[in-house]
Amino acid sequence: MEGRFEDVCYALDENGNYVAVLSKGWSPKNEAMLQAWDLIREKVDKIRQDVLSGKISPIAYYMEKNIMDIKLLADYVELPKRKVRKHLNPEKFAQLEDEILQRYAETFEISLEELKNYRDTLTRS
Repeated sequence: MEGRFEDVCYALDENGNYVAVLSKGWSPKNEAMLQAWDLIREKVDKIRQDVLSGKISPIAYYMEKNIMDIKLLADYVELPKRKVRKHLNPEKFAQLEDEILQRYAETFEISLEELKNYRDTLTRS
């Protein structure tokens, strides 16, 4: 987006009617948005490293990448929060059945194979 975040604003046209127009934003707002996205990317990369080192399951990576928290993810996969928390443990993740993994994959909009072979995907990221 090259530092530009467009907003829809309303202005009066030549006939005095309100019309929607795109604004290029306000410089401080654009800068704040870029900084926020940089922080998100840094956090996602840190979690990716933690997944690759075996500290946490790939569910944490995809959850962060999709800007989700445990409650939201639990709602999407239709599981209790405590189970989702348990699935963040790499050993518990490795024991999950395909049915549960498929729910996660669909939520993250990836294939079941991508989720199961997360190391290949995350090392390319």
